[in-house]
Amino acid sequence: MSTRLPLFPLGTVLYPGLVLPLHIFEERYRQLVADLLTGPQPQEFGVIAIRHGRETGVDGVSALYQTGCTARLRQVERYPDGRYDLVTVGVHRFRLLGLEDPAPYFRGDVGLLPDEPGDEAAATGAVCAVQEAFRSYLDLLAERGGARVTVPELPDEPVLMSYLVAASIVVDLPVKQGLLEEPDAVRRLTAERALLARESQMLRSLTATPAPDLRYSPYSPN
Repeated sequence: MSTRLPLFPLGTVLYPGLVLPLHIFEERYRQLVADLLTGPQPQEFGVIAIRHGRETGVDGVSALYQTGCTARLRQVERYPDGRYDLVTVGVHRFRLLGLEDPAPYFRGDVGLLPDEPGDEAAATGAVCAVQEAFRSYLDLLAERGGARVTVPELPDEPVLMSYLVAASIVVDLPVKQGLLEEPDAVRRLTAERALLARESQMLRSLTATPAPDLRYSPYSPN
């Protein structure tokens, strides 16, 4: 079965369970938010990464990736001039099945994808290994002049842990997109363990490093 969703193409990747703040200023996305606010629950739209093009202007997007993530509105602040500040949380991965004419904004037919942990025994070992590698990676970022990231307690749940690492690791967008597309948490964690080893080795050879993209954080309903 497919679902029709308004789409928000971005130059980044959203993952289920992670928070994404957005500042809405373009007229077409103001209309998207207004339509969501007057529409039925749940108030969701699709975030999908741009393969070619740019975020601003409909004509700026020439190609999209095929896998994205639904974003649910959690907080909305409207300014007198019509702009919005949103807090959204990723909910479900989806596969883009068809794309409508992008006026006034993109809409697409999507099929929701399951979030499976994978093999249970393998998942437990993979989580432990990635937790250790991720902590070492964050320490290296801080030592090499990047932003210090305080993660007092990493999740033990494989799916959420896999998405937290995917959102936090400093890699190019196609790599982040590839992590979103992994079919289950064990395969995602396995890929992340290799990425963390590679990136940590690179950090050890550098005297400075770019700060990580930390717009995302795990979502808590409390």
